[in-house]
This record gives sequence, C-alpha cells and structure tokens, in this order.
Amino acid sequence: MQEPSSVELAYLPTTADAVGAIRARRRTSRLWNGVLLASAIVVLSVLILNFMGPRKPGSTVLCLAALALFIGMHVLVPTLKGRQIHKMVAPQGEFQAIVDDSGVRVTSRDSEMTFRWPMLTRYAETDELFVLMTPDKYRVAFVVLPKRGVAEPADVDRLHAVLNRNATRV
Repeated sequence: MQEPSSVELAYLPTTADAVGAIRARRRTSRLWNGVLLASAIVVLSVLILNFMGPRKPGSTVLCLAALALFIGMHVLVPTLKGRQIHKMVAPQGEFQAIVDDSGVRVTSRDSEMTFRWPMLTRYAETDELFVLMTPDKYRVAFVVLPKRGVAEPADVDRLHAVLNRNATRV
C-alpha cells in the first residue's frame, strides 16, 4: 500500500507562529542580514576607535545607543510585525491546509488560497514551523504551516518529504 502523498493540517494561528515565521524569513534574507551586519561592524569599529583614542563621551553614548537600536530592531520588529499579522488572521478562526505535489491549499472561514509550487520555491524550517516563501528576493508572500497542525507525528516527516520534492530548503 502506497503512502498518501498529501498532508492535511488544521490549526489556530498564534502570535508565536507569525513571529517565528518572520524570524525564519528574516534569516534567509541576505539583504537584511548584510545591512544589519555592516551597520553593526561600523558602529563597533567607531566604538573601539573611541576607546583607543581620546575619549569623547558623546560619541560613546551615540555608539551605544546605535547598538541598542540594532538589537532592538532585531528583537522587537519581528514581534511587532507578528502581532499585526496575527490580528489580521486570528478572526478567521481555524485554518486547514492541504499540502501535496500540486501545491498548497489553505482555507479558513472566509478565505481560500491555492499556491502552486512555482510560487513557493523555498522553505525554512524551525522547531515549530515550516515557512514557505516566494522566490523573490524580498520574500513578500509566505505560508506558515505549524507542525502542531498535523494529525499524527509521522505526518511531519511526510510533509517534510513533500516540501523537499517541490521546494528548496534555505
């Protein structure tokens, strides 16, 4: 008997799902990571030079404030965006998703979306989620599939297999 090639999920979206998806998507963005890293290197360099030369308290405070801003952006922005996304999707109630070799179909109380694999060419995996992303460099659209939505633990492995056949893990 052949194993079914489709995997069904049913789940209520949570804020943690949205925040986790944004963080996973951000980890795959070379642009965001490059800008953040370059900015942090510049600020740290200025801070080190400031400590090595004549001390300028204003410059030190400015560098420390910039570092705090970078850390705040890294931590707070996904949380704030995740809350916004959750406020948008939570009123839809329970979501159902069917993932198979033709694509992903997600339905809720008031909507139904179908994505074929050419639209979702990449995915990222966290401990709790699969995050499917569009091929554009900004990853504008994404689909969140919480692992808790499967009926049986073995379905996570089947879902992983379907994703590996049809998308690239990033």
